[in-house]
Amino acid sequence: MNAAQLIANDPGWVILVKGLLVFVLCVVLTLMSVWGERRLVSFMQMRVGPNRVGKFGLLQSLADGVKLALKEDLIPKAADRIVFVIAPIISATTCFMAFAVIPMTGKVSLFGHQTVMQLTDLPVGVLYVLAIASVGVYGIVLAGWSSGSTYPLLGGLRSSAQVISYEVAMGLSLVAVFIYAGSMSTSDIVAAQNHWWFAVVLFPSFVIYAISMVGETNRAPFDLAEAEGELVGGFHTEYSSLKFALFFLAEYVNIVAVSSLATTLFLGGYHALPGLGFTETWLGGWFTMVWYLLKVIFFFFIFVWLRGTLPRMRYDQFMQFGWKVLIPVSLLWIMVVSTLRIMSQRNTGRPIIMGFTVGVVLIVLAVTSLFDSAKRRRREADALGELPEPSFPVPAIPEPRVEQLNG
Repeated sequence: MNAAQLIANDPGWVILVKGLLVFVLCVVLTLMSVWGERRLVSFMQMRVGPNRVGKFGLLQSLADGVKLALKEDLIPKAADRIVFVIAPIISATTCFMAFAVIPMTGKVSLFGHQTVMQLTDLPVGVLYVLAIASVGVYGIVLAGWSSGSTYPLLGGLRSSAQVISYEVAMGLSLVAVFIYAGSMSTSDIVAAQNHWWFAVVLFPSFVIYAISMVGETNRAPFDLAEAEGELVGGFHTEYSSLKFALFFLAEYVNIVAVSSLATTLFLGGYHALPGLGFTETWLGGWFTMVWYLLKVIFFFFIFVWLRGTLPRMRYDQFMQFGWKVLIPVSLLWIMVVSTLRIMSQRNTGRPIIMGFTVGVVLIVLAVTSLFDSAKRRRREADALGELPEPSFPVPAIPEPRVEQLNG
């Protein structure tokens, strides 16, 4: 039986046990992610990092959570109390809901019942994840608005604009996956990668998704919604105690969620590395979760690596990159993939397919060289002081009068 049939045969108690296991896994991964990020960034910056609470500081995240819970819970006088309380709950709950369609293992035995570690298998599972991510931004927007303060409001507005622009690019990057897999179901997409991972076959889509998921999660260098130097702390400036902890939890669970989706769509999901397929039968099939977790940890390391090396972008640069680079490239790539897919389905000759591919590459290189030459000429003009004429009217600077100079 396939994954959908196994999930359909799950009794109620199996669904509850799997839901509990997924929740515990997400919480444990969050605690370990906080510790791992602090240790990795401290290593990159030649610091020590957490090393006091527990062996190697492993209990530092748990101690921080207890400390947050014991802090005084403050609500600003100008805040909308109901929305102020609901906002972190929205952010924390939506990020967990995305894991309902993520396949974490192959066929396994759970207390004698044959199933897979996936709560449900929707025909439009990927669209479900994108919809949940879209709803999650409401928590950030409402948190900024309900605080009754200027800087949180600016952070919430930035986050909404950021999510809209980068979700468009993220959704477009997944269209090529749908075309090749022939399905939007996460289990079907994993099964379609039994020969080649889509990270290889659809490498441009993989790169666009990887960039978009960093912008989607408000992580450095795209953390413009909570830029400390500009917005104090962003949308959660006025939050404290458990409400702040919920936003903190939501950020890291969201990182695990987008990493899990990237693993499912581009890295073969829970399947082993090429040549190591025999390991998938170890531990009664549960060893496939080890491969799933290793791929998720790989993406998390990329998140930490970017934070420890790249400076924060300006907001105008960030939005320009999303709308003027990622989205046009995604649209062009969808056209290329669709054409190649139709050619392969109609048994078009390989020389024609190769000629089309080479032609697309040459056109892209030509357009890129034209843009580079235009930028080079602009830089040279700036260096010589010969700035181009502005495309908008500029009022003339009035000449100073003689009495002003003498005065």
